[in-house]
Parts: sequence; structure tokens; C-alpha cells
Amino acid sequence: MLRIHFTDADLNRTRIAAAPDPLWEICASLHRFQSRQGRWAYADWYHTVRTRLHATGFSHTLRTLLLPLVPRATYFPDFLTPPEGVEGLDAGLEAILSTPRCRVLYEVSILDRTRGAPAWAPRLAEPDTRKELVRAMRAYYNIAIAPYGDRIQARIQAERYARARAVLSHGTEGILQSLGPSLQWRRPVLHTVYPEDRDLRLNGRGLLLVPSYFCWGNPVTFGDTTLDPVLLYALNHEPHHSTHAEGFGSGAPLAALLGRTRAAILRAVAAGGTTGELARAAGVSASSASQHATALRDAGLIVSHRHATSVLHTLTPLGAALLRANPRRLDDHDDIVQQGH
Repeated sequence: MLRIHFTDADLNRTRIAAAPDPLWEICASLHRFQSRQGRWAYADWYHTVRTRLHATGFSHTLRTLLLPLVPRATYFPDFLTPPEGVEGLDAGLEAILSTPRCRVLYEVSILDRTRGAPAWAPRLAEPDTRKELVRAMRAYYNIAIAPYGDRIQARIQAERYARARAVLSHGTEGILQSLGPSLQWRRPVLHTVYPEDRDLRLNGRGLLLVPSYFCWGNPVTFGDTTLDPVLLYALNHEPHHSTHAEGFGSGAPLAALLGRTRAAILRAVAAGGTTGELARAAGVSASSASQHATALRDAGLIVSHRHATSVLHTLTPLGAALLRANPRRLDDHDDIVQQGH
């Protein structure tokens, strides 16, 4: 069990990351190769990326370099997920390269005690070996993460919309109360299942919540409690009637998006809305709005995210681009989307 202790100052300083953290997503996605838990949620990604890894000859590097360093276990080195990752991949990788030698050796020794580090791991203290690691992480990111960046970004944005609504209704504690069944808020402590029994006292530093597409199950935090507190937590992946709904773009024909009602619903989604809100915006029943939202989702234009008893819909980058490119036609013409083919 992990217990995160908040003060009033910590509640005021708790926030949600604005975008996916590429280094945390790298590490979390590496865990997806080490467990069958939740495989259904990543099935298309898993099979596609595994094929790409073989085709590019990267499988050996994955098995011998990355997976041993990022085991799905109690601990993996904190320097692999530096705070600079929130600024993007380049900034995060540069921070890995600049990690002090003594810290690298210390964290590798922790990995060795808790899980068993590969024999070559101490050489990461040397610049050349760390450069090799950074090259491998970049190559893996380009193969396994970057091609799905729009889908991941859309899901993270949907999560931020949902948490923003919780803040409007209940303040910061609304976020902590709505993070999912694996996290329970009992003021002033956030409880979650964890591989080891730990207490994390924020002591006024606040907490950065990092929603992660590839995290599954238990949240993850730094092993070093002196670092700025971060909690990586999983998005809620739900089964859909379409096997492609979580498959990073369904390829459903855009010609299915016909009519003024659906265009009105797509416009309403731009601000983020529940099914009931979309229905009111378009002047249709909730069941009709749900059907239109399903078509939009299957075409890759919106993302649907369950929030409490409602379903919150937000635009994907493709949906946002469509609105920007057709500011009038979406409202004025019934055949606007046919132009996409």
C-alpha cells in the first residue's frame, strides 16, 4: 500500500500534467511487453509494434538493453524519468545524459538489490554507455510511441477535461476523489495498492499527477522521496464494440459523418461535453446523441471517456483539424465530410 500524505498547501499545489510525458510513456509501454494483464486494451498496439520491432531489427536491443533496465517490478531507476520529460522527448533525454555519475550508480545499485540489475548496468555511469541508452530510447520511442502520438494526446486531453470538471464541482479534492478505483482519497491521505508498503509525505511540495496511456493497474511514483513528487496513473480503458476503438485510429469511412445533427454534435464536442450536453446542443434525444457520438468516435474524430455516471466526449486532433478546416460547411452543408475521400 502507498499512502500519500497531503497538507492544505499540498492540495493547493496539486496539478495534472498538460501533456503525455514521453519518458514515462516509454517506461510504461515497456511494462506492457512484460505482462499479459490488460493486454486486451493494447492488443492492436502490441501486435503492430512487435512486428515493427522485428522488422527493424530492434528486438535484440529491446530484450538486452531496455527491458532489463525497466523491469515491471517494485523499482526501476528514477533517472530514466526526469522532470524535464514534461518539456518533451529531447529535454528528457538530455536530462538523462546530464544525470550525475554518482546518482546513476546509486540507483543502479538499488535496482540490483530489489530486482537484479544486468551486469553492464554500472557502465551507465559512463557518458558513452548512457549515450547508447539514449539512442535506444529515442529509437524505441519512434517505433512504439510516436506513431500513436495523436491518439495518446487525445486520451490525455480527455482525462484533463474530466478532472477539470471535478475541480469545478469539488475543488482539488474532487480530482483525488475521482482518479479511479485503485486510488482512494480519505482526507488527508491518498491510498493506493502498491508493490511495497510506503508512506510519501508531500510536505508542502504538492503532487504532479501524470495520466499515462500505457500505465496499467497500480500507479507509479519515484523511489527517491526527495525528488519533486510525481504520481503516474492509468487512464480508464473500456471495451468498445469496435475492435479498433482503442486501436489508434479505426479507418472508418469519414463519409459516415453525414448531416447537420452530427456536425452540430461535433461542434459541441469542441468544448468537451457529456452525452446529455451534446443532445441539448443538437436538439436531439440522449440516445440519438449517443449514436452520433459512436459514429464520430469510430471515425477517429472524438474520444469518449467515462466520468462518474456520465460519458465525456472530447475532440481528437483529427476532429479539431476538421473543424478548423471547415468553419462554415460543418453547419451549412450535409455532405461536408465526403470531401475527405
